Amino acid sequence: MTPIALTPPAIEPVSLSEAKDFLRILTADEDELLGTLITAARLMVEAASGRLLIEQVWRIVLDAWPQGGDIRLPLSPVRSLPVARVYPASGPSEAVVSSSLTLAEGSDPPLIRIAGPVPAPGRAHAAIEIDLVAGFGPTRDTVPAQLRQAVLRLACRWFEHRGDVVSRDAMRLPTEIAALVAPFRRVRL
Repeated sequence: MTPIALTPPAIEPVSLSEAKDFLRILTADEDELLGTLITAARLMVEAASGRLLIEQVWRIVLDAWPQGGDIRLPLSPVRSLPVARVYPASGPSEAVVSSSLTLAEGSDPPLIRIAGPVPAPGRAHAAIEIDLVAGFGPTRDTVPAQLRQAVLRLACRWFEHRGDVVSRDAMRLPTEIAALVAPFRRVRL
């Protein structure tokens, strides 16, 4: 299974003005840097928690349908399955009827259940594509407050400590930020 990002989040879970207020910055001189740090902090919090914060579109590519009928997804939370398609040996893809694939409610990791007839793939590799919308929602207020706080604190920490010597622990979240993320950490597949 290969996940491919199609559409990044339209916004970040923390706005530039929120970060500037937190840091007590009054000028726009370093807005670009701070915006980049917010994006990097979101990506690190998403990686540490295994959760996508703001709604984004992904594609899952499979070689074949699973034998058990359940597809365990590597992304969480999943909000919807807008389209799925299967490729025959040659020619254009065939759409999968939307009622044939359903999201199992309450499952973590998210599961797609094959609930009806699905076309058989005609090629050996990358024969099935399932597009999905993942993330807590399209707006900042849909992201849990602890995860927003983790992004804010991490971006601001990096801003305040830029140029400092990097230690071997640089790839780990600081303890106080890891504590904010911990309740949301999902089990890896």
